[in-house]
Amino acid sequence: MPAATLEFAAVARAEDWMQECEQIARALKRRDPGVLDQLIEQYQHRLYRYLLYLTRDQQMAQDLFQDTWVRVLERGSQYSARWKFETWLLSIARNLVIDHARRKHPANFSELENEDEETPRFEVADERAAQAFENIQHRQQDEKLGVLLQGLPLLYREVLTLRFHEDMQLEEIAHVLNAPLSTVKSRLRRGLDMLQKKLAGSPFLREVR
Repeated sequence: MPAATLEFAAVARAEDWMQECEQIARALKRRDPGVLDQLIEQYQHRLYRYLLYLTRDQQMAQDLFQDTWVRVLERGSQYSARWKFETWLLSIARNLVIDHARRKHPANFSELENEDEETPRFEVADERAAQAFENIQHRQQDEKLGVLLQGLPLLYREVLTLRFHEDMQLEEIAHVLNAPLSTVKSRLRRGLDMLQKKLAGSPFLREVR
């Protein structure tokens, strides 16, 4: 396909995305229940999956799932069409997780608030590690891969979940985490390194080669 055609398609997709975000923003400002139902239908699985990966507790994830949609309804006027709706949605969910953890389990989620000030910064994630991750996903090993992800520290498990399961760009992840882009890159690189080591020692790695 010619480069000009690809560029035109990319521009068209961006315009469609912006138009959709603006429609959502207007609907949320007027608290349109029909649009809220559509958003719940469209994003409920992604939201619950994110909360479950973050909390590793089904009941907590279910409670926070409900709280997140209540917060969306209450604060819909704050949504800006500058960001995709799912980015704003997951940032709300994350803040609720932190608030809940402060009250119930202050030690368990304290690492979510770390800013990695003393950790080295990386400009890009390791391409080979990322490819290994994607290769396993493509071979329908999500369940087994999820087990390995659950063994990672929360700080890195969260970034990997957003990047690969939710297919978010680094800038979007930074918005969800309310963290600098350099912090996101650092956590992604470290998480990929940890995952690569787990994959190297995992018996199911040989199954997908």
